[in-house]
Amino acid sequence: MKNLDTLLAEKLMRISAIKLQPDSPFTWATGWQSPIYTDLRMTLSYPEVRNLIKVEMARLIMENFGEAEVIAGIATGAIAHGALVADSLAMPFVYVRSTPKDHGLENLIEGDIKPGQKVVLIEDQLSTGNNCMKCLNTVRDAGGIVLGVVVIYDYQFPMATKALKRVKLPIITLTNFDTMIDVALDNENLTQADAESLRQWHSDPENWTPAGFGPVD
Repeated sequence: MKNLDTLLAEKLMRISAIKLQPDSPFTWATGWQSPIYTDLRMTLSYPEVRNLIKVEMARLIMENFGEAEVIAGIATGAIAHGALVADSLAMPFVYVRSTPKDHGLENLIEGDIKPGQKVVLIEDQLSTGNNCMKCLNTVRDAGGIVLGVVVIYDYQFPMATKALKRVKLPIITLTNFDTMIDVALDNENLTQADAESLRQWHSDPENWTPAGFGPVD
C-alpha cells in the first residue's frame, strides 16, 4: 500500500494541480523563475482527490491536535479546503487574510475566534512561509491559541521551516517536494536531467535560471 505522500503526489500530478516545466519556467509572485507551479484549487474539481485531502487532514488534526476548537483556512487558496475539513470535524470555521480587505470592516479574520480558543491553520501550499507567518500572528493577536498548521503541499524550503520553527509552530504536511520528484521520476514525468534542474532550483530559487537561459557574456 502506498504512503499518503506518494499517493497524493501522484494524484496531484495526474490532474495537473502540480505542473513541471523545467525548460519553460513559470514566474511566481515573488518574481522567482520556477520550473514548478502548484494550483491546488484544481483539486476541488475532482471529488476523489478533494475527499482524500479532506479525510486525511481531518485525521491528522484529530491525531495531532485533538484539543482543536476552530479550523482556520489561510486565504485564499485554503479557504475551501479548510471549510470542508471544519465541516467534517463539526468545528467552527474562519478564514484569515494576509492583508485586510480595502472596504467594509477591513477584517483580517472572517468569522469569529474567541480569545483562548485553540486553532489549527489550514494551508494549501507552503513556500516562503511568509503568508503563514502573517496569519499566525493575526490569529494570535485576536487571542487565539494556534496549535499548528496542516499543509497539503510543502515546498520544503529551509527558510519556511526555520521561520515556523522559530515561532514554535508545528507543521504537518500531506505531501512535499522530495516526494513529488520521486513520483515524477518513477512515472517518467521527468528525466534525471530535469530532476536535477528542479533540485538546483530548490537549493537557490531566487537566483535559478533554466539551462540555456543564463546570462550571455
